[in-house]
Amino acid sequence: ILSVAMLDDYSFGDVALMTHEEKEHVESQKAYWKAIAVDLTAQAQDPLLFPGKASNDLLAKFPPTVIFEVEFDIYITETTRLARRLRSAGRLLELVVQPGLGHGNAMGPQFAKFHEAQDIIKTIIAGYLLE
Repeated sequence: ILSVAMLDDYSFGDVALMTHEEKEHVESQKAYWKAIAVDLTAQAQDPLLFPGKASNDLLAKFPPTVIFEVEFDIYITETTRLARRLRSAGRLLELVVQPGLGHGNAMGPQFAKFHEAQDIIKTIIAGYLLE
């Protein structure tokens, strides 16, 4: 299960194509990638750093995958792209998008959307991981 996942170097692209939320976080995303990478230039195509850049052959070897995302997340473009590629590779079980939330908007149990997200995760686990 992937959830609100950083998957590729989208933040280094053209901001004119980004959602409002993606634009707001582009500089911090670049900083995160620079901190994670050993050598960002040398690793630019490395699927171990950027899973979204995995070849179709490698994607076909992924385990069956559910992607859980929130509607206004800063990673929505990255996760939607990977979901489409995983579907083409026969590895996507489901793309679940919880409506009405942005990145980190329901992190605590005091929020109704937090409980909604927990129920979604329980449903995913019950539907795909438990027998």
